[in-house]
Amino acid sequence: MELLTHFIDIVLHLDVYLAALVGQYGMWIYAILFAIIFAETGLVVTPFLPGDSLLFVAGALAAVGDMDIGALLLTLSVAAVLGNSANYAIGRALGPRVFQWPDSRFFNRRALEKTHAFYEKHGGKTIIISRFLPLFRTFAPFVAGIGAMPWWRFTMFNLAGGVGWVASLTLAGYWFGNVPWVKSNLTLVIVAIVVITLIPAAIGWWQHRKSEG
Repeated sequence: MELLTHFIDIVLHLDVYLAALVGQYGMWIYAILFAIIFAETGLVVTPFLPGDSLLFVAGALAAVGDMDIGALLLTLSVAAVLGNSANYAIGRALGPRVFQWPDSRFFNRRALEKTHAFYEKHGGKTIIISRFLPLFRTFAPFVAGIGAMPWWRFTMFNLAGGVGWVASLTLAGYWFGNVPWVKSNLTLVIVAIVVITLIPAAIGWWQHRKSEG
């Protein structure tokens, strides 16, 4: 419980923690952010890592000169694209037998099944759309790999989705993160980002419950 409380505190005060990391590690901050975004998008067991809010806060810190916006956009875009590529490769190597794995602390089978249904409905567009949906973002390339989507087609959607996701949220933070009202209410803004990105998943869950009832 203490670990969960600390994690929530980090997410809600991401600006404070990230600014401290910048001050402590200097140029190594780009490697740290690369690792976080790569893991959040590339490893099925780490969908809980901050994604959208991290991009926004990083952009806001770049606006005040703590980081270079060009280097930040390039680093995070590469991390997002390579993360999805690794996830796709893992899914392709493991194949459909993954759906037989039991739900566990480190593997959310229900999220995988929902993403698979979403993928069946929307096809390759899922790789782009899911970039803006937590959980789906982590499982979409994995499902594409399981479904053996052609590599060239996956890469096309991956590039568009990865760069679009990173650029939109990082630049939003860069342009609006230091507006006086936003800066003084950044915790509220972070909560809003988390809630808004979770709404589609909540709607999907509710519709699923209604169909079962």
